[in-house]
This record gives sequence, structure tokens and C-alpha cells, in this order.
Amino acid sequence: MTASTTPATASAADVPRAGTPAQHLPGSPRPGLTGGLLVVLGLLSAIAPFAIDLYLPAFPMMSQELGTTATAVQLTLTAFLVGVAAGQLVFGPLSDRFGRRVPLVAGALLCVAASAATVLAPTVEALVAARFVQGLSGAAGMVVGRAVVSDLATGRAAARAFSLMMIVGGVAPVVAPVVGSLLLRPLGWRGLLGVVLALTVVMLLSVLVVVPESHPREHRTGRGGAHTPRSGRSGLGSRAYLGNTVAFTFGFVVLMAYISASPFLYQEMMGLGEVQYGLLFGLNALALAVVSGISGRLAATRSVPGLLRTGLVTVLAATTVLAVLVATGTPAGWYAAPIFVAVAGLGLVLGNATALALAAVPGAAGVASALLGAAQFALAGAVSPLVGIGGGGTAAPLATVMVAAAVVALAGQLAAGGRRSRVAVG
Repeated sequence: MTASTTPATASAADVPRAGTPAQHLPGSPRPGLTGGLLVVLGLLSAIAPFAIDLYLPAFPMMSQELGTTATAVQLTLTAFLVGVAAGQLVFGPLSDRFGRRVPLVAGALLCVAASAATVLAPTVEALVAARFVQGLSGAAGMVVGRAVVSDLATGRAAARAFSLMMIVGGVAPVVAPVVGSLLLRPLGWRGLLGVVLALTVVMLLSVLVVVPESHPREHRTGRGGAHTPRSGRSGLGSRAYLGNTVAFTFGFVVLMAYISASPFLYQEMMGLGEVQYGLLFGLNALALAVVSGISGRLAATRSVPGLLRTGLVTVLAATTVLAVLVATGTPAGWYAAPIFVAVAGLGLVLGNATALALAAVPGAAGVASALLGAAQFALAGAVSPLVGIGGGGTAAPLATVMVAAAVVALAGQLAAGGRRSRVAVG
């Protein structure tokens, strides 16, 4: 893993174009994007989605034990999503101005404290408040982690790094509900939140030991920095940034639509039991991880925009097949095949789209990462109720959302300029 992500192996296409601000001190070696660092950064990106999905099976138990309504318990999830979206907009700009480590450590400390508060919350109101702070602070790891990769690698090296991070971070929202369902009976809902607390402690210790300061003082925005916020963020309005951000966020919408609809799709429509549901869920997660790893290897020799477009076309083709099957009344068991292909295809999408988007804004990776992440979770929060509009007896809303999201994602990447984009790699 280390050899495949070392910036020194990058080609000339990986070097930022003339006039872009350097991300490292002149004459000093870059901190290495080692395999250990990539695992830690993947963990940082996995905390928030894991905390979202792990306790979903516990909602009925929480409602009963806290003496509250299902709507009030649902607010604990809404508060977390709002916190994650807001936190990215807070910690991203802070990391551009004050460096990566200070906001990252502060966010990790606050996240540990908030996670402990969720475990001990005596009322649903206290739990909602703690979950908001947990999401707000947990967002630091996601937004700063992406910025660190953007600091330490460009072009193909960055694409490989983001794809390999997906093996750790991208699988979390897929496997978390399965893990939660297995641990709910022995641990209870407070025990599930205790698992999240343990992960935040691991996150804090990993940040302190492994994550370097990758954004030197000389290149920070604000007073005393080499770049003003205006100049550093000029790429935020570029086709390359906006188009690839659209590709990433709507690619993630495809994944979240599948996750949100999977319980009724697999269990109610296909008639699978809990164990069968878990196995099929895990198979799709494995496919996403394997293709993400393949993408990381291919990025060393192939066009990154080309890999991204291949993934998007694959996802669009698979979701279109799903829509046709649903529209023609095909038995629900056949839906599993195109869904498997669509989820696997996202392994070529999420990491590569992130690398291309952040490469467009080399002077303000924190802000760019913040906007990308905020859009990601804002859309994720909106898509969950949409796929259930028709109830548990039809997959039509799911197919519609997945196809529409795949179309928008592909259109966004094509609008980014493809091979002719100035920040395109490969």
C-alpha cells in the first residue's frame, strides 16, 4: 500500500501547474503518505457514517427506554446530520488558516466528550444535543483528512490515496447497520453508542500519533499566510471543482439511496431473513472495497478522469437496468444483480472524484473539502425519505432516485472538462 501511494512515483501530470501555490516548504521533504497514515485517514472518514448507521436498528428500543416517540428518536439522527454538514464548513476553513493538526485534534477531543455524553444521556433532549455536537466535531476528521491527502499528494498519487482510503472509510456506511443489528441484543442501544465512543478514542490517539502537520504556516490563508482567502479559493468556482464535486456528491447519493432502501427491499420485497440480508449487504460492501482497491492500482497508469467516467457509466447502466426491471414487474430477486454492479462501480467514482475536485483548489484544500463534504451529507439527509415514498411494496422510488443521481453525477463530470481540464490528471 505504501509503495502505491508514494508521491515520488507520480508522473509529470501529477505536478501542480505553474502559478499554483506550493503546499510544502521549499527544499523540505514531503511527509510520506504511508499506508499507516492512509488507514488513519480512512478511519477519520469512517467515524461519521459509522455513527449514523450503527444505531439505526436500536430506534424502537430507544423510544421505549427513553419514554419518547419515534419522531423524537429520529431527531437524534437529524441532529447528527446537521452537525456533520455544519462542522465541515467550520473545520475546513479553520484548517486552511491554522494548519491541519490544531483543528483536527480539537475536533477529536470534542468528539470524544460528545460521544461520552450520548452514552450517558438521561433524556432524548440531551441525546439530541449531544448528537449534534458529536456530528459537528466528528466532521473535523472527514474534512481535514481529505485536506491532508490533498496537501501530501497531487494527481495520480492523490487519486490512488483517496481510492485506498475508500476501502476503510467508504465501506463504513454499508456495514454499520449489519454490525448494529448483531450487537443490539447483547449491548443495548447505549452499548452501540459506546462502540462509537471507543472509535472516537481510537481516532484521537491515532491523530496524535500518526497524522502530521501537512499545511505549513507559510502557505496558510489569512494574516501572515502566503495566500489571501480570495486568491486561495479562486478555484472554487471552476468547472473542474464544481463538476467533480457534483460527480462525488451524487455518486454518494446513489449509495445512500441503496442503504436507506435496503431493509424493505431485501427483507420485505425479496423475503430474505436477517442473516441472508446481512450476507447480501456484506457482499455489496466487499465489492465496493475491492473495486476501490483496484481503482487505486489503476490510477498509477490510467487516466483518472477516464476511470471516473468508466465508473459513472457503469453505475448509470446498472441503475437503468434496475429501473427497467422494476418498470416491467420483474420479480424482486432480480434486483440484487444490478444493485451489486452499481455499488461496485462506485469504487471507481468516490475516490477519483474527490481527488479531481480538490486538485482544482490547491490553495484552499480545507474549504474545498468542507464544501464537498457539506453537500455530500446535505444530499444524503434529503434522499433517505425519498426512497421510501411508495412504501415497502415498490422499488420504483429507489430506482428513480438512483438513475436520476447517476445521470447528474455523469453530467457533472463531463461538465468538468474531462481530459482537457487544466487540473485533470493522467
